[in-house]
Amino acid sequence: METNELLSKVRKIEIKTRGLSSQIFSGEYHSVFKGRGMAFSEVREYAPGDDIRTIDWNVTARFGHPYVKVFEEERELTVMLLADVSASGNFGTQVRQKQDMMTEIAAVLAFSAIQNNDKVGIIFFSDKIEKYIPPKKGKSHILRIIRELIDFKADNKGTDLGVALKYFTNVMKKRCTAFVISDFISPDFTDALKIANRKHDVIALRLHDKREKEMPDIGLVRIEDKETGVHTWVDFSLEANRKQFVINGLRREDRLKDSFNRSGVDFASIATHENYVTPLMTLFKRRGK
Repeated sequence: METNELLSKVRKIEIKTRGLSSQIFSGEYHSVFKGRGMAFSEVREYAPGDDIRTIDWNVTARFGHPYVKVFEEERELTVMLLADVSASGNFGTQVRQKQDMMTEIAAVLAFSAIQNNDKVGIIFFSDKIEKYIPPKKGKSHILRIIRELIDFKADNKGTDLGVALKYFTNVMKKRCTAFVISDFISPDFTDALKIANRKHDVIALRLHDKREKEMPDIGLVRIEDKETGVHTWVDFSLEANRKQFVINGLRREDRLKDSFNRSGVDFASIATHENYVTPLMTLFKRRGK
């Protein structure tokens, strides 16, 4: 992509998503994440009613009477984006491709973070770790992430969420909030998701297209798996084939929901023909409660 074209796309996404970030969170950004934690602030003398578990025994021994540790809520978050850049993202039969939607959603989340003075980082993954950009603050850092999202060319076509989640768990030492943005078409990743969500606050944003789970009566169609290159011919003029296609799609959704629920992960499913603001707001309002 030419530099001028790339910068123009970055600018358009910046203008659109910067405004949407305020609309989606409406000043309640921190209330929807449970990853805040508590940070040590100071020690003070013990007062009746203080929790004895907060006593600082070292200071108490030094001064001969009890002191307690005082904690305050951490207001600064680290937000990590796990972006699926496998070949299946280059699919969309409705308004946009999954890859384009991922770029916009990631930008909305990134601008929400920097408006609250939080750090943002990103992991690009396929069936391997394609690129890691460590968390930082600032608009220029966010614009770099958006440029990468628009213009990134993955080495591999496949998807392995387990690889991405294990890497994320290892590389991020302090607790953070992580958004996994993917179609979740991957070998089983449930165990890796459970482990990641124990250490961090993980949120799954599943992107899908209408034609991945239902097809009209359009006759003989060649279906290509973007990640493997395998072609399959299906006759959708046959009602039995159309019904089976729907059943297969529903089974995939059930397996995904089961994985998310068993891992304790909040999630939203967003279709390429939808306005992604609505499912995001629904997810965050649900978390806010």
